Amino acid sequence: MIKIIIADDHKMVVDGLKSILETDHFSQIISTAANGQELLHLLSLVEPDLVLMDIDMPVMNGLVAMQEIKRLYPNVKVIVLTMHEEGALVKKMIDMGAKGFLFKNSDKGELFTAVETVVNGGSYISSDLIYHPAKDQKLNHEEGNSPFLGTILTDREVEILRLIASGLSNKEIGDKLFISHRTVDTHRTNIMKKLEVNNIAGLIRYAIRNGFMS
Repeated sequence: MIKIIIADDHKMVVDGLKSILETDHFSQIISTAANGQELLHLLSLVEPDLVLMDIDMPVMNGLVAMQEIKRLYPNVKVIVLTMHEEGALVKKMIDMGAKGFLFKNSDKGELFTAVETVVNGGSYISSDLIYHPAKDQKLNHEEGNSPFLGTILTDREVEILRLIASGLSNKEIGDKLFISHRTVDTHRTNIMKKLEVNNIAGLIRYAIRNGFMS
């Protein structure tokens, strides 16, 4: 049996993956986590054959969780799940040790293939992502000429963007910068409007593309 942990904050996604994977009678979902922090706690208690992990989770996002998994549990195999064309995140997370990258709307055949490939020591990137690196390079080139960081984002917004991309919550950022969490939330809303993104994954992608994350 392939022992799997699913980390995703959407219960319907977790239930759907569990239902699909357990129909093959070769996979067992041994536990689930709603965020990266819960996932790291589970990994301190059990050793799965595979982790299926979302990127955009509360408390601790998938990027920060991947960093900690690499540091604390380097032998754990991770397939990253996403709903977005995260070309920059693909490269970043694979560099950090992720063994697979899969769209959440992939069919069950591709899911089984990804799981089997990674568990047997290989790497798997969704076929829909094959062309994304070229798209990402084009986007990087276009964004490289944008004035966002030079003129649109204030120094404070850049500082908060770095901390958001590092996985800190509004309260943690507020404590670090000695401002209220409501002020942090206002800054985050303004940053998202200026960069025309609507989720944390988009902010992380922007931070990576503009050199704000090592």
